[in-house]
Amino acid sequence: MTEQAPEPFEPVDEDWQTAVAIVAHPDDMEYGGAAAVARWTSQGKKVVYVMVTSGEAGIDSLDPAECGPLREAEQLASARVVGVDTVEFLGHPDGVVEYGLPLRRDIARVVRRHRPDIVITSNFRETYGGVFLNQADHIAVGRATLDGVRDAGNRWVFRELLAEGHEPWNGVRQIWAAASPDAKHAVDTTEHFDLGVASLEEHKAYLAGLGGAMAEPREFLEGFGRGAGSRLGTRFAVPFEVFPLS
Repeated sequence: MTEQAPEPFEPVDEDWQTAVAIVAHPDDMEYGGAAAVARWTSQGKKVVYVMVTSGEAGIDSLDPAECGPLREAEQLASARVVGVDTVEFLGHPDGVVEYGLPLRRDIARVVRRHRPDIVITSNFRETYGGVFLNQADHIAVGRATLDGVRDAGNRWVFRELLAEGHEPWNGVRQIWAAASPDAKHAVDTTEHFDLGVASLEEHKAYLAGLGGAMAEPREFLEGFGRGAGSRLGTRFAVPFEVFPLS
């Protein structure tokens, strides 16, 4: 029996001005999403990065006390490549991020402070569309992002945020989960693919410690981007699962 071809992707809505990307680790945006960010900042859009952890458990040969500041510095350099000048780190412990009220509160605070139109996170499904298991921090952060965005709009949830001066924000129109196996939308990144590669290459220490196929930025991103591009009718693309809120 012939396997049925997947449905074509629809283009994401790009009629917006401000986005906040909330992900678990330094490098999470670069494994697929950075080229899309380069496209948007070139259009004059503002994108803010928020890392829930500092990735301090990500390099086996480095003690977390040394690794965390190094990975923060690499993320700052990586973000600059694609036009992002605001990068925040929430300080949750890498590798053991817990879904729960503290994380939801921190995300709601971020959303109220930055007041974005779009919130981006990474895939939080159990796999990437096959047997390759997702990482626990990605799942926790993605699920908490869905809930924290809605919490940001409710005056009576996390009332302490009001005392901090953070008024509710109901202006998030959509949440996008990059690289989700349930994606039905994508953005053309053909013209910004090389910037996406250069952004990932800034994670020098992380890539050196990683090894394997994921330590080869261009080769990895070509495979990732071409697969999505074939379903959008472009050379390279980044897929997103879209959750409308308004």
